[in-house]
This record gives sequence, C-alpha cells and structure tokens, in this order.
Amino acid sequence: VGYELKQGIIAAAAGANEIIPVRLSVESKDWFVMPSYRSDPAYRHGDDDSLGVLVVNLGTPDAPTTAAVRRYLAEFLWDPRIVELPRPLWWLILHGVILRIRPSRSARAYQEIWSDDGSPLLVYCKAVAAGIESRLRNAGSGNIHVALGMSYGNPSIGSAIDELHAKGARRLLVLPLYPQYSGTTTASVFDAVTKKLRGVRWLPEMRFINQYHDAPGYIEALAASVHEFWEEHGRGSHLLLSFHGVPRYTLEGGDPYHCQCQKTGRLLAEKLGLGDDEWTLSFQSRVGRAEWLRPYTDETVTEMGRKGLEQLDVVCPGFATDCLETIEEIAMQNAEFFEEAGGGSLRYIPALNARDDHVALLAGLVEQHSAGWSNATNDPAARKRAVAMGADR
Repeated sequence: VGYELKQGIIAAAAGANEIIPVRLSVESKDWFVMPSYRSDPAYRHGDDDSLGVLVVNLGTPDAPTTAAVRRYLAEFLWDPRIVELPRPLWWLILHGVILRIRPSRSARAYQEIWSDDGSPLLVYCKAVAAGIESRLRNAGSGNIHVALGMSYGNPSIGSAIDELHAKGARRLLVLPLYPQYSGTTTASVFDAVTKKLRGVRWLPEMRFINQYHDAPGYIEALAASVHEFWEEHGRGSHLLLSFHGVPRYTLEGGDPYHCQCQKTGRLLAEKLGLGDDEWTLSFQSRVGRAEWLRPYTDETVTEMGRKGLEQLDVVCPGFATDCLETIEEIAMQNAEFFEEAGGGSLRYIPALNARDDHVALLAGLVEQHSAGWSNATNDPAARKRAVAMGADR
C-alpha cells in the first residue's frame, strides 16, 4: 500500500545554508526493497522471436465453494478500478462486511452453473484462446503463441505473460475479451499487464486492443447467433439486449462504455432489421446503493412481465462468453422475475463463446493489430557471432 511523504527536507549541498522543501510521492516498499528485475539467463542468440497474444477475461473462482469465492472476491473487489473509494475505508467495508456475507451466497450461485469441466467462463475462454491460435497458425500468420490470463483468479495475467515469455515472445498483443471499453474492465487489464512488466528487465514490444464494439465481424456474429436461435426456437415477442452495468459516475467521468453499448445495440438491431418498438437495451448486475446506468435489466424484465409479454428473448452482447452473469442471473434469476410478474417465458440466447464466427473475428483483430510486426526466424549465424564475442549461447 503506497503512502505519500508530504514534505521532505533536503539540506543543500556544497556548503549552502538553504533548506529546500520538496514533495515526494513514493511506494513504501521502494524505501526498503532492493530493486529486482526478471532476467532471461536461458536466452540463446539467434533463436526465433515470436508474437505472444494474451487473451484476457475477468476471471472466476477456482471452485464453487465459499472459501474459493471469498479469495476471488477479495482480489476482484480490492481493485481500485472496480471500487473507487479511499483504501482504508473500503478495506474495512470489504473485510468487515462484504466478505463475511457475500461469498456463501455467490458460492451457491456458482454451484448452479458449475459443470464437470469447471467454471463455464474458464471452459469457454480456453476454447476461444485455442481457437484463435489454431486459426492464426492455419492461416500461416507466423510464429504465434496464444495464452489465456484472468484479471482475477487463475490462470493469472502474470502467469500467462510468463508462459508467452518462455516461448520466446518478443512482441506482446493484449486482447481483452471486452467488446465495449470500460475503465472497470479494459483499463484494469492494462494495469495488471503493466504491473507485471514493471518487473521485467527486457520488455517486449506491446500493443493493446481497447475495444471492438462496432467491428463488422462482431455485429455479424451477434446477428447470426440471434437468427440461428430464432430459426430453431421461433422468434419471441421482444428482444432485450442486456449489458453489464457500471456506476453512473463512470459515465459522468468520461468513460465511453455507455455510448459504446448504445452503438452496439443500434448496429445489432439494424442488422436484425428490428424496429424501435421491437427491442430494448438495459444494464444488469447492479450492486450497492449507488446509481448505475439505466434502465436496469431486472426492473425492465419485471415490467415486461407485468404487461403480459408472451416470450421475451434476451441476448447479452457485452459478454464474450457465458458466465455467472448470463447463465444464473439472466437465464435463471431474471426468468423467474419475468414469470412471477405475469410474463410467459424468458429465453436466453447464449453468448458467442467459441463459435467459428466469433473466433474468426478475434483472430482477425489479432492480424489487424499486429500488422507490420515481423517475426525473426532462427539465425545460427547470429549465435555464432555472439559466441565469438564471449556469449555463453
């Protein structure tokens, strides 16, 4: 935890009799810890350089148990990108109240969706990452390695960067699976990546994909998933586009998330040929007492149920893969809200997950954002020259 030394007194050098006041911002550990940077003693001159693609999503507990969920929430909710409160105050609230109550309730929700393979989010994200790597290699895109990291939980962003480093990645492309940019998600990934790289002696070149909320391939994949659902199950009475919510103060502070969600919704509705009265956009997963982006999904679903809507179809375009918030919150919890309010049935349209068109979109983003980067191939002559000058290898 950092602290700020408000006033330092430095005596003037060379016999000066003036005392100079200065303001110093420091991390407490900087005073007492010897700087240390990760080296690469196994490096071999002339070896292949590769492109490392870091695919990132939010994260998941290691197990659907109270203890595992508590560990996960402690890491997740301590991120200042998630909760913007003074750290001492928030620590007391988090450890004194929230982590004593919420883990057991959330663990029960995770138990509802946990499969034999584990957390749906992790299972789908692994398939997405593997699909991206396979598609890029089949396209002859060069020496490319893809690793999956999570902002919170396992596998961590740090471990994924280590994995890419071990495979010779001298260029790093970061792909957060967040179509719409938000300081609470995308920026948090940037924080974690740069924090990890602060401890590296030889930094890789790095590029970062901020968002893809209006990418044609993304909109087309979403539209295709909705069309396929309608072809199999018939078209519902209304389509609800539910995005993850964030506190309203983020919008007022300049975060583009709200605007990008609105644009995604408009483009998707146009692609589907929907009139203004045939679709609605809302925001889910609100917690706490602060005002969040409106309209709220649970209130919207309940109101539509009161109107006696027969079938409500719900798609969550901001979620690249299915997870607790889509399966348990929308397909289960909000379906109950809808029916209890007098509606017919709420039908959840699955996320894009590892669909071919979704993987193709993401692989295309990698190709687009890595353009101009060339991968150095194995060069025995370079190794020979280095050894001649005294290098070990």
